[in-house]
Amino acid sequence: MMRVPLPWLAEYAALPAGATGEQVAADLVRVGLEEEGIHGGGVTGPLVVGRVLEFVDEPQKNGKVIRWCSLDVGDLNIENADGTRSPRGIVCGAHNFLVGDKVVVVLPGAVLPGPFPIAARKTYGHVSDGMICSARELGLGDDHDGIIRLVEWGLDDAPVGADAIALLGLGEETVEVNVTPDRGYALSVRGVARDYALSTGAAFTDPAAVDVPKPTDDGFEVRLADDAPIHGVPGCDRYVARVVRGVDPTRPSPAWMQRRLEQAGMRPISLAVDVTNYVMLAVGQPLHAFDLHRLTAPIVVRRATAGEKLTTLDDVERTLDPEDLLITDDGGARVLALAGVMGGASSEVTDATTDVLVEAAHFDPITIARTARRHKLSTEASRRTERGVDTDLADRAAEREVRLIVEH
Repeated sequence: MMRVPLPWLAEYAALPAGATGEQVAADLVRVGLEEEGIHGGGVTGPLVVGRVLEFVDEPQKNGKVIRWCSLDVGDLNIENADGTRSPRGIVCGAHNFLVGDKVVVVLPGAVLPGPFPIAARKTYGHVSDGMICSARELGLGDDHDGIIRLVEWGLDDAPVGADAIALLGLGEETVEVNVTPDRGYALSVRGVARDYALSTGAAFTDPAAVDVPKPTDDGFEVRLADDAPIHGVPGCDRYVARVVRGVDPTRPSPAWMQRRLEQAGMRPISLAVDVTNYVMLAVGQPLHAFDLHRLTAPIVVRRATAGEKLTTLDDVERTLDPEDLLITDDGGARVLALAGVMGGASSEVTDATTDVLVEAAHFDPITIARTARRHKLSTEASRRTERGVDTDLADRAAEREVRLIVEH
C-alpha cells in the first residue's frame, strides 16, 4: 500500500484547484492503480493545542493505570460563573508524556475519523472532558503507542489553544493505493504523480531531477564482492555512499516532514532517519543511514558465509544464509546490515550520532525477495527493492537526502 497526501502529490503533478481525494483516486484507477481508501479531511474541531498542567496516576481494579489529567487549552478552558476559567479534566490511558508537555486535545463537539464524535463522558470515576490524541486517532498513520507530544514533532512553539487541525494539516486528504508486484514504482509519490500525469495530461515535475556532484578521491571506500551471484546476476551493481558531518543529534526533523511521514503511515524518529524515509517515499529509492563513527573502511558488499549472525534493528539475532547479501565493513570482517532489507544494531544512528554515512544502492530484486522471505522480514525497503527500483535513482536519491540533512 502507498499513502499519498494530496499536497505532496501536487508538488509533482499539477492538480486542478479544489481537487478531492475521490477525484484523484478515480484518475489513478483509469491507469490501473487500485484505490484502497481516502484518509483525512474528516476531522472537525474543536481540536487544539493543550498543555499538561498536572496529572495523577490512578491504578484500576483491572490492573490498568490511567492518568487523570488537568490541561490548559487556552480560550477553550471551562468558563466559570464568576468569569474565571478552569482547565479541562481528561482521562488518558497513555503514559508517554510529562507535566508541561504540549499535546493535541480534542474537545466535546468534535468529530475524529471514523466518524467518531467526541462528547464528555464518565469513565474511571471521572467525567472526561475530551481526549488527548495519538497519531492514529487523528488519521495520521498507525502509531498508537502513545499520544502526540508536539516537542517530538518540532511544534513545541505552537501557542496553547491554537487550532491543531491547521497545525497538523488534518484538512489534507490522503489517497491510499494498492500497489501490485509489477508496479513497484508506485510505492512512491513520484511514481503515483507520474501515473496521474499520464491519466490526466497534467504537468509532471520530477523530484529526482537533481544535479549530482562527481565522486571525490577522499570518499568512503566501497567494494562490491559478490562471488556467488544468483542466476549469474550480481547482488549489487551500484552502491552510492555519501558522508554528512556535523549533524545535530538533538534537532528534530521539520514539522512539515514529520506530518508527511505520519500521513504516509510512518513514525518520525530523528532527523537522519526521517530524511531517509522521506526521500524513499518521495522517489521510491530505499536508503539507509549508518553512524559513521561506528564504521571502519572499506565497506564490502558480499554474500554471507554459513553460520554468520547479525542482530538487526528490531533487536533479533538472525542466523544468515549463504544466499543473503550483506553490507559489511572492516574489509568484510563485520556484518552491518541485510542488504536492501534492514540495518544492524551495531551501526544504527542514535541520539548521539553527529556524522552519518548515507547508503543508496541498486540490489538484485530476487536476492532481496528471498532474503526477506527467509527471515520473515518484510520492510519498507525490501518491498520496494524486490519489485525493482530504477537503476539511475541511487545517486540522485542520495543527493536529495544529503541536501535535506544539511538544510535542516
